[in-house]
Amino acid sequence: MGTLEIRELEAFLVLAEELHFGRAGERLFVSQSRVSQLLKSLEARIGAPLVERTSRRVRLTPLGRTFLSSLRPAYEALRATVEETRAAARGTGGVLRIGFQGTIDDQLARAVALFEERCPTCAVEVAEIALSDPFGPVRRQEVDCAVALLPVAEDDLVLGPVFSRQPQVLALPARHPYASRAALTVEELADVRLIGVQGDAPDYWRHAQAPRRTPNGRPIPAGPLVNTLQEGLSLAAAGRGAMLLCRPSAEYHGSGRSSLAFVPVEGLPGSLLGLVLRRTSSSPQARAFAQALAETLTEPPHGPRPSRKGAGSPGTSPLTVTP
Repeated sequence: MGTLEIRELEAFLVLAEELHFGRAGERLFVSQSRVSQLLKSLEARIGAPLVERTSRRVRLTPLGRTFLSSLRPAYEALRATVEETRAAARGTGGVLRIGFQGTIDDQLARAVALFEERCPTCAVEVAEIALSDPFGPVRRQEVDCAVALLPVAEDDLVLGPVFSRQPQVLALPARHPYASRAALTVEELADVRLIGVQGDAPDYWRHAQAPRRTPNGRPIPAGPLVNTLQEGLSLAAAGRGAMLLCRPSAEYHGSGRSSLAFVPVEGLPGSLLGLVLRRTSSSPQARAFAQALAETLTEPPHGPRPSRKGAGSPGTSPLTVTP
């Protein structure tokens, strides 16, 4: 233990994820040869190879896989302890930038209030995220974390607390034959042109917001593509198609729109929101907010709030990350 080198462990963890010395070096901001040196030094300490290298591929040895399964949780616990202590020492000041899609509901407002109570020296800023780019602002570090519609399946991002399951409704032109219905079935989506999302959102995410087939396999006609919810509602009001959205968004944006009808859709899974953070460089402020949000999900709206301070630490990030 007296000769244990954290940098060697970091190099092994990143290499185990990338299985490529060049990409591992890029993530660690060192050369490919330096990654190889760190790995050889770690293998010398252990006394056996952890990685098999050939000209065509890199893979873990059986011992390397066993070592990885034990090392990762221990390393994460150590990193979290260091970051929490650093945050406590400086009071977790600075700025927390939260991106969001849709509207800031009571759940999110309670989490912000709890975070501000625990971190009074940290300013909170919120910014709306375009429907067409749910993950870009987090990646570009324009925000520290983002509340986005699910699903989230991005290798470089971590999904934190999931909340706000809501039924979905269909925004239709007020003159549409279905506008007077009390509800629609999911199979009846095949009878409308469904407005979709364009831009940088991944395909799996866009298809979740605007499915292309019903559960029984009926094709759903594709309508125009939009960047924002407001664009979609405007096109729906103009008779260019119909758009799916959650009930709270429908209630918020539907007020005063006589040109639109909002009809519940039965048989669709409810929409969900989740907190998205960067996997390798999330800030102590973002992790502290994730912890606050997770705790508010287990409380009644006006229940007691715990006073202990702490920051969550989802995902794998280098111990040397600087917020």
